[in-house]
Amino acid sequence: MSEKQIARERFQAVFSKISDECLQYLRDNQMPAEAVKWFDDNLQYNTPGGKLNRGMSVVDTYAILKGGELSDAEYEKAAILGWCIELLQAYFLVADDMMDGSITRRGQPCWYRQPQVGNIAINDAFMLEAAIYHILKLHFKKESYYGDLLELFHDITFKTELGQLVDLITADEEHVDLSKFSLEKHHYIVVYKTAFYSFYLPVALAMYMAGLSDEKQHQNALDVLIPLGEYFQVQDDYLDAFGKPEQIGKIGTDIEDNKCSWCVCIALQLANQDQRKTLDDNYGRKNPDQASKIKELYAELAIEDKFKSYEKDAHDRIVDLIEKIDESSGMRKQVYYAFLYKVFGRTK
Repeated sequence: MSEKQIARERFQAVFSKISDECLQYLRDNQMPAEAVKWFDDNLQYNTPGGKLNRGMSVVDTYAILKGGELSDAEYEKAAILGWCIELLQAYFLVADDMMDGSITRRGQPCWYRQPQVGNIAINDAFMLEAAIYHILKLHFKKESYYGDLLELFHDITFKTELGQLVDLITADEEHVDLSKFSLEKHHYIVVYKTAFYSFYLPVALAMYMAGLSDEKQHQNALDVLIPLGEYFQVQDDYLDAFGKPEQIGKIGTDIEDNKCSWCVCIALQLANQDQRKTLDDNYGRKNPDQASKIKELYAELAIEDKFKSYEKDAHDRIVDLIEKIDESSGMRKQVYYAFLYKVFGRTK
């Protein structure tokens, strides 16, 4: 078994503890057995099945900040915070799939599409979010940074929902209007919808655990991690259009789904009148032939070369930001490099 698999299995073992604690809360409140089973099914179906990168990053970051091997107690505490992020992710995905009318998630039918679930998934999403605060209360109430954790989760959740709102009203699948798209709009969506909770949140949680609560330290973390999160999403947009399904593990659908993708925003900047008509006539249509026309236009406009240039500039800019970090404050450049090299040059 590889080191990565061992780390994943150790992290997953902590989930059974927190899911048991959530179910016990229902039993303590005299919930009927069928409701307890329903919530258990909800937890198991929606929370542990993803890549777990966000949650495991809390443990990895805390280990770097502590400068060595974690004790079992330290590991468990960091892993619990990691699972709180995975619960947040599960909450977002259950709701997002309903909003988008998605069919599958992580290789299986979306939760709301289970025959017995339907619109009950709305409440199930709320319960996944509420479980975060129950777990935080059980394990961190006596910690000096408990208030920081609560504030952080509430603030990041609100920011992510702002990003989702802008995404939904910009990229309406029923009414395609490319005049709403711009790099500025794309920047806002990806920073708020992805970067805060996927990049800053895991690091900020580990920082609070490690006693790094100074506002300037957290601002420095944001200064590095938000551009890194934006780069990650631009890369994701590029892979959706240009990645091979056997490499990225899925068939890209941003074009058909009318997504405000980096690729289409660049195309809109470069397109002449005829090319703009091709974009308007074919983007956001549930038709593979029309999607192929968009991909042909991307090739014509050399979007792939534009991405390679963007990627190099983003990498150099992020490295420059990391190198400015003052390690005497207790923060470690290695935290940021660990994130950068998980992401840079990925093919899936």
